[in-house]
Order: sequence, then C-alpha cells, then structure tokens
Amino acid sequence: MTDINTARLRADLAGTYARVDVVRSTGSTNADLLAAASGGAPDRTVLIAGEQTAGVGRRARSWVSPAGGLYLSVLVRPHGVAFADLGSLALVAGLAVTDLTADLGVDATLKWPNDVLAGPDRGKCAGILAEAVAGEESAVVLGIGLNVQPLGPGVEPGAGGLSPTSLAENGARTTDRAEIASVLLSALAQRENRWRDAGGDLSRAGLIEDYRARCETLGQQVRVLLPGDATLLGTATDVDPAGRLVVADEQGKAQMVFAGDVVHLRAVP
Repeated sequence: MTDINTARLRADLAGTYARVDVVRSTGSTNADLLAAASGGAPDRTVLIAGEQTAGVGRRARSWVSPAGGLYLSVLVRPHGVAFADLGSLALVAGLAVTDLTADLGVDATLKWPNDVLAGPDRGKCAGILAEAVAGEESAVVLGIGLNVQPLGPGVEPGAGGLSPTSLAENGARTTDRAEIASVLLSALAQRENRWRDAGGDLSRAGLIEDYRARCETLGQQVRVLLPGDATLLGTATDVDPAGRLVVADEQGKAQMVFAGDVVHLRAVP
C-alpha cells in the first residue's frame, strides 16, 4: 500500500463509488482498469496508484508518473450515453480537476482537450486520458494524472512545450493525497451525474458554460496538430456541446476539431 489513507478515502466515497482500491505502484491504472472492465468490473470502479511505471498519455505518449503524484482511473458505464458521445467525458473530468484546484487555492485553467495548467507561467499540472472499453455496452476508463509534489529536475516539457508544475509549487493548501483524491472524485461524481443524465450533452447538462469560462484555449491563436500530421492554424472561438473545438481558420472559416494537439500561440486582442 501507499501512504494514502485508503480507509479514510473509502469512507469519504462510500455510496458514491462501487469500489476504491489503492496500490503503491503499477504500470498504468488505465491499463489495469481496462482489463478489469473486460472482466465485468462495475460502474464507478476506482484504482489509485502512488506511482506508475508505464503511464500513457494521449497519442500513446509516455506520462512521467513518479512517486509523490496522484494517478487514478475510474471505470464509467454510463447507461443511456451513446458511444459517439463518450468523448465529452474528458472535458467533464477537466472541470472536476479545476473544482479541485479552486478548493486547494491553486490558480488553474483548462487547455483543450485534456490539460490542466497552473500558476502564472501556466505549467502543466494534470493530464486526462479517456479510453473506450471494447464491448457491446458503452463504457470508458477515465484516467487523471496529477502532479502533487514537485517533479524535480530532468523532466522534459510535454507536447507543445508545456513545462511541468505541481500543486505544491502553486501554493496548494494541502498535499495530502487522500484528501486530494476525495475532493477530486467527489467533484467528478457530481459533474458526471449531470453529464450522464443529459445523455453526454454538455449543454443540456449545464456544463458547457463552465467549461468555456475555464478554458484558456478560447480566444487564442492556435496551431492544432491533427491526426495524420495535418496542421490547422487559426483562432479558437468556441467549444461545442459535444466537446469539439471550433477554430476559425486563416480564411475565417469555422473548422470543427474532434481530436488534436493544441499549441497556444498568442491571445487574440
């Protein structure tokens, strides 16, 4: 086990999550829960690790996951949400992480689609990865990696040149990982309930305006690396109820971005 107080965490989340397990170290919490999902693990099963040795981010990039961080995955089986609408769940998770940072007194914003930036220099303090579960039933494993303690020297910047930062470096009122996990998972459950009841539609769930208000990508001149290595240059103008980024290209035409890596170039006056 880890120094995360598992008994306290389970007591805090009783009745909200079906199962909460904590391990000292694993390869990837997402990989573990994907396997558990295939074995019939129930809706809202949670796995937390104090360290990952083979953490993975978007586009199969490695995610540095040293001891001292918080790495968790949640299996969600949202009955009534179509498979095509599962993608917006990552944005719901982003809102939950910013609910957490607000509780901790950390200045943080969202970078579409899956990064949480903190501090005056807007370093990356958290990443989110949603992976669909193969099968007839709609299900997804939602992974959140959160830097709690400083990572130390030698950690390379992430995609788009984002330097890493942590909650501790930005004045968090606590670095107790059991408390952080409890606050985060409680916020996620509240947000995800609304999303699920709305069939995965962020607007009907009353979440889209919160996301727009917290998303620093909007109003930025951006470069988007699209699947297939195509590139889109333009201004990020909106996020739609399905979670897609709307970019006005250099000719002023609106382009819908379903997936891609976004680099903030500069804010548009």
